[in-house]
Amino acid sequence: MPHSQPRILAVTNQKGGVGKTTTAINLGAALARMKRRVLIVDLDPQGNASTGLGIVPSDRMYTTYDLLIDEIPLRKVVLPTQIEDLFIAPATTDLSSADVDLVAHDNRTGLLRKALRTAGDLAYDVVLIDCPPSLSLLTVNALVAADAALVPLQAEFFALEGLSQLLLSVREVRESANPSLRIEGVVLTMFDQRNNLCRQVEEDARETLGDLVYQTRIPRNVRVSEAPSYALPVIDYDPSSKGSEAYLELAREFLERSTVREKA
Repeated sequence: MPHSQPRILAVTNQKGGVGKTTTAINLGAALARMKRRVLIVDLDPQGNASTGLGIVPSDRMYTTYDLLIDEIPLRKVVLPTQIEDLFIAPATTDLSSADVDLVAHDNRTGLLRKALRTAGDLAYDVVLIDCPPSLSLLTVNALVAADAALVPLQAEFFALEGLSQLLLSVREVRESANPSLRIEGVVLTMFDQRNNLCRQVEEDARETLGDLVYQTRIPRNVRVSEAPSYALPVIDYDPSSKGSEAYLELAREFLERSTVREKA
């Protein structure tokens, strides 16, 4: 993956609590461990990706709000993390007013795309956009800017029902603003092999979506939940945990899929 053309992924699902931020942080860290330069764009007003990577509010001189609304250059917004080759464009609660501010803008759905695509050589291999848990203007900006959407899907009742709304939104963005947008894949999160419902959701997802569903499943794992309170991805917090192993496997599968796609 050449630096001049990073692969931009919107990590999105309008349902909250399904593991979007956890996936963005840990997939990003796993890819960085594999010698890819990764940028996480924190587009969630809660700023959990920023906090989870140890970026304290006082260090967030410029944020993704400034990137979108004031058109501050990306290079001024991006900060290094304590993980080698992993960088972040941080967010604060200022972003919660962005939807209101964006409404009056002529290019309201294309500002993030402009910010990323006009940044010259981004010098990243992968850009992961951590989206808010809603189909807001921020999420639409992410989908317009992205090459593809990566969808964390919690293995629970009604999971597929909520997914259908997101897939409809992806189709609408493809038809209106970003014809090349595709679904990168669906990642089953908080998976419990012992739970009959989890297994049923997996079966239904694979039957409905086929190869879009990643083979790698992210288990429900206490180490994954604990890691953000130490401002670390799980692969650094507890490298031997099942959660760490799963995110490293997810990164490998992502890279394998990317290689197959490039050869096609």
